[in-house]
Amino acid sequence: MKTPDGENAANGNGQETPAEELREETSPESLTSQVYSRLRTDIISGTLSPGSKLKIEELRHRYGVGTSPVREALSLLTSDQFVERLDQRGFRVATVSVSEFIELLKTRCWLEERALRESIAHGGSEWEEKVVLATYRLSRVPRSEAADHFVANAEWEERHKHFHMSLLSACGSSFMLKFCDHLYDQNVRYRQLAGTKAYPARDINAEHGAICDAVLAHDADLAVDLLMAHYGRTGDFLKTNLPDA
Repeated sequence: MKTPDGENAANGNGQETPAEELREETSPESLTSQVYSRLRTDIISGTLSPGSKLKIEELRHRYGVGTSPVREALSLLTSDQFVERLDQRGFRVATVSVSEFIELLKTRCWLEERALRESIAHGGSEWEEKVVLATYRLSRVPRSEAADHFVANAEWEERHKHFHMSLLSACGSSFMLKFCDHLYDQNVRYRQLAGTKAYPARDINAEHGAICDAVLAHDADLAVDLLMAHYGRTGDFLKTNLPDA
């Protein structure tokens, strides 16, 4: 049978019981997906700090599953570059550095400029409505959960990503969208690691609104300029507040 922490409990002959086997066979992919999602979130949010060792036994207890889903999730996150595999020494959370962030920001700007131009060129009224709705919904929630100090608002983060991905969603390339989605999450990780330092006094809603207006006017040059400036302001601030590893 299964123990409460999700590990295998053998019967008197050292064999796994039918109940234990049933749980493993029920939905191993689901267990792996759950661990992958929770571990990824903990890395992006900074709950698991860059460079920290990821020990199988500790993660097994942390997420209440067996060893196999943890190993599989770590392998997937290695492919996503959120986790690094150490030769003969297991895994660790991917490290960060100013130089890597600069490369990340540059690549993100390259891809999103093209994706935004393609979306403006080919997106129809349905896409425009999607962008307008995403802009409005984002403006309705505060970035910080507290008024007197910064506390990250998970709902704002979710709506913020939806806004930015909506801008690109009519580009016509699923591959480009996947790359942009991945780079967005990598960027959020850097922003979260900077904590309150990444929360300068800016009218973020006004920046988003201006981008939306340029999109609706089909002014691709202006929309791109505004989007790049939007990223540049955050990038310049992070580059001066992130330690180089």
